[in-house]
Amino acid sequence: MTTLENNHRLLAAAQIVLRLAIGFLFAAHGWQKFSQFTIAGTTASFTEMGVPVANLVAPVVATLELVGGIALILGIATRIFGALLALDMFGAIVLVHAQGGVFVAEGGFELVLALGAGAAALALMGPGSWALDRLFVRRKGAQRDSVNA
Repeated sequence: MTTLENNHRLLAAAQIVLRLAIGFLFAAHGWQKFSQFTIAGTTASFTEMGVPVANLVAPVVATLELVGGIALILGIATRIFGALLALDMFGAIVLVHAQGGVFVAEGGFELVLALGAGAAALALMGPGSWALDRLFVRRKGAQRDSVNA
C-alpha cells in the first residue's frame, strides 16, 4: 500500500467522522427547535435575541438544521448543506453569540464556531468516498458511459 492510498483512506475516514458528528449535532438542534422549543417558542426566543424577521427565520433555521444535519450524515448534497449550515452559524455568531464572548456558559460562540467550522470544512472538501453522493455520481457516470458506448 502506498502512502497516497493510505492518505486517501484516512481522509475518507476523517470525512465520515466529521459528517456523522456535525450532522448529528445539527439534526439534534433542528429537532429540538421543532419538538422541545416548538417553532412558536423558537420564534419568540429569536425575537428576544434580536434576530430580524424571526417569524420567518425560525422555521427556516429549524428545517435547515434538521434536514441539513440528516443530509450530512447520509452524505447527500454535502457541499450545499455544509455551506448553508456554515452560513447559518455565521449568522448566529454575528447576530447573537459574539457579544457573549467565547464560552457557551456565558452565551458565547464556541459551539456555534465549532459547528460552523465543521460545516464549512465539509462544504470545502465534500462528503468523502463513503457517502450517498458518491453513489449518485457513480450512477450518473455509468449512465453517461453507457450512452457514449
